[in-house]
Amino acid sequence: MDVKEDTSADWMIEEDVPANADQAGPAPALAPWRVLIVDDDVDVHVVTKFSLSNACFQGRRLSFLHAYSGDEALHILRTTPDVALVLLDVIMETSEAGLKVARQIRDDLHNHLVRIVLRTGQPGQALEHSIILDYDINDFWCKSDLTTRKLFTTVISSLRGYAGLVEADRHLAEVQSKLDNSVRFVLDEQGRIVELSAKAAALLGGTEESLRGRKLAASANPD
Repeated sequence: MDVKEDTSADWMIEEDVPANADQAGPAPALAPWRVLIVDDDVDVHVVTKFSLSNACFQGRRLSFLHAYSGDEALHILRTTPDVALVLLDVIMETSEAGLKVARQIRDDLHNHLVRIVLRTGQPGQALEHSIILDYDINDFWCKSDLTTRKLFTTVISSLRGYAGLVEADRHLAEVQSKLDNSVRFVLDEQGRIVELSAKAAALLGGTEESLRGRKLAASANPD
């Protein structure tokens, strides 16, 4: 990775500052984006952190977590659920350690929000195509090609995607919560309706008063 490339602030993304920001007083600091660097080479950690040290997206800076093996990476992801991006080396303790981590993140940890960018020092065209098709990753780079500017672009794009997914997931949870609350039953030990919502009563074809005390299985035909 080329660390000599210009890292001046002109290509960093900052949020627009309101005209009356000085009058409003200092705004509370926003939580940083958590970025997990997974690589068995300490120098890669140092260079990556240096290259992204001034990056800022949506008013939030970056906070770096470090893992030097697949097992360490999975442990961090299990205990730190708000990791937004994983910069993941392919070859670590084994030639496919990074690929196994990528698959475990999705299949075992069921984490479909975190963005995964694979990096390798030994690319092959056929292998790269196969990885992109077979693994749920978001980008794949050869380390020698991933300059400071390209790394920054990749990271910001990944954070933008993560933010969009988190917002969509939050909205879906709100909608599901409203649906759960609108169709609601409370049953006693014998399965009789103790309390129910108006929406639930309407679905069962009766009123709240007429359905209370009935067994749920028999309530669909209260007559």
